[in-house]
Amino acid sequence: MKIRFGYVSQAVSLWEASPARTLTFTRYKQMTKEEGMQKLLAATAENLRSTRRMLYYNLAHDIELYRFSSSIAPLATHPEVMWDFVAPFRDEWQELGRLVKDNGLRVSFHPNQFTLFTSPRSEVTANAVIDMEYHYRMLEAMGLENQALINIHIGGAYGDKETSIERFYQNLKTLPAHIKAVMTLENDDKTYNAEETLAACQREQIPLIFDYHHHMANLSERPLEDMLPDIFRTWDHFGMKPKIHVSSPKSEKAFRSHADYVDAEFLKPLLDHLHAIGEDVDFMIEAKMKDKALLKLVEDISRIRGVKRISGGAVEWK
Repeated sequence: MKIRFGYVSQAVSLWEASPARTLTFTRYKQMTKEEGMQKLLAATAENLRSTRRMLYYNLAHDIELYRFSSSIAPLATHPEVMWDFVAPFRDEWQELGRLVKDNGLRVSFHPNQFTLFTSPRSEVTANAVIDMEYHYRMLEAMGLENQALINIHIGGAYGDKETSIERFYQNLKTLPAHIKAVMTLENDDKTYNAEETLAACQREQIPLIFDYHHHMANLSERPLEDMLPDIFRTWDHFGMKPKIHVSSPKSEKAFRSHADYVDAEFLKPLLDHLHAIGEDVDFMIEAKMKDKALLKLVEDISRIRGVKRISGGAVEWK
């Protein structure tokens, strides 16, 4: 079994490398249209440069997984702005795509928690579609729309989980088919647990990204070792290895919050189940220290008997 590791958005080891420099709408409205556009262009240019630095950093450290920032293009989905963030940076977007494709990297996006399809309010669903279209446009600009994923949660229960999940199925029909084709779902830490999310994924033929920390905070009735093979099967038609999100609690009191690093001991039950299955998987690390947490976790897991580190960002367990 081979495990590859990735991290989210920003390598904290790099100086001044935020890929999410922003411009608030309040500030934008205080400027002339020309000034506002110049600020948007400048922020996006910096975010694209930082993203390119991150990809080179990943290549230097043999890190094959990476989640792009959702905030590369500020105000791109704001109804009073919605500017063209692709044409002025066509070369920069394509360069990012070439780096990914030429080096066989696995990349993704994860829109924020407001991108959901369970709301009874039609405007929330409409905004979710707009946000998914924004992320898809970034993939298209990089030429990665056929090999990268956009991951979201099911959404809220609004006091009636059964009705809300049925509304999810109906609202999801408003999402264009080509975007749904690159969409994944993730179990969450409060509402829809892994078993419930798996049922939605099976019904809609959407891969499930299993989040172990969320699972421990929001347990299913079905045992994990029983669910994992079915979770993996949701990836069969996709031609990609299953992806799992890993993090560990900040404390017992703040169990749902992410710690700076990932406690390998917290992951041990998951690792044992995965080893028993024996399939290759990818781990996306959602710890506060990002790339530093990744490098430490790879080192910690490589100390387990039978585990061998095979690159900067991968291990093999025979």
